[in-house]
Amino acid sequence: MPRPTSTPLLAAGISLLCASTLAGAAGHVTVTALGSHDGEFCRADRALVFEDPNGTRVLYDAGRTVAGAADPRLGKIDIVLVSHMHGDHLGDKRIETTGKGSCAAPETPVDATPNSNSVEIAVASKAKLVTGSEMPRFLATKMQAAGGDPKDSVLVRFGASQVVGGVAITTVPAAHSNGVAPEFVGGKLAELLEASGLTAYVGPPTGYVLTFSNGLIVYLSGDTGITAEQDSVVRGHYAAELAVMNIGDTYTTGPTEAAYVVNQLIKPTSIIASHANEAATQDGKVVAGSRTARFIEASQMPVHIPLSGTTMAFDGGGQCVTGC
Repeated sequence: MPRPTSTPLLAAGISLLCASTLAGAAGHVTVTALGSHDGEFCRADRALVFEDPNGTRVLYDAGRTVAGAADPRLGKIDIVLVSHMHGDHLGDKRIETTGKGSCAAPETPVDATPNSNSVEIAVASKAKLVTGSEMPRFLATKMQAAGGDPKDSVLVRFGASQVVGGVAITTVPAAHSNGVAPEFVGGKLAELLEASGLTAYVGPPTGYVLTFSNGLIVYLSGDTGITAEQDSVVRGHYAAELAVMNIGDTYTTGPTEAAYVVNQLIKPTSIIASHANEAATQDGKVVAGSRTARFIEASQMPVHIPLSGTTMAFDGGGQCVTGC
């Protein structure tokens, strides 16, 4: 008899809960990738869950590879972060379960518009949805439409911070676009936007800097090119020790540009590669000649690959201590 489709997700959820609890008890921040294929780093993978030693859990860019609010890999989520409004980050569609399709072309059959995967997860979890620019007001309407509290859509703009569950959150500039697809808008305005070939706009996109209770400072690049603030703000002011760096090329920094950012501008202790836009691994090993492989070769500090379902633990200085 074939196994129920929920079995792999349930098993992964139990495994990740055990791993993160042990690491949290040791005073470490855990990072767990929620991708489309267990044990791999695949084309659509964006989502990461950070857990503070105090138990606060942060979901970053749920995108398309979290199987909705009922995905057992999520566990308890207290904070949802969205770097920008593009569908592969906010979540215009999503997987039904892991392992469907290929790593290069995962199946995402579930339509999550008009509210989005991120909003539905935040509402179901009663989490704070923390964003910058003009995104909070727009997302508040989505949270209300999904049955949540619009006040849980929380603003944090450049230079300010919000502390939620003991985790300090600030936004930093990202060089990218931040259009809202008509599918998220709905109604007559969506029809007009579609007919005109336009998108709505909710201010500039962002990256994030998170400060955890063990002292670890993490930079989440979002989709970005090279910016002066990666030197002056992310390194100079916040002194980020762990960088989650997008390397997908065309839409964001490619491997060469991303390596320049970490080597010359941010200079963190460790890096987690993100947003590779490729089937970066096969059987859990980085594919030779891939963008991910080139980024690893060009970086002067350890690069950790976010294999889906794997939990890594980082100390307060950004050193990976387990799961790497």
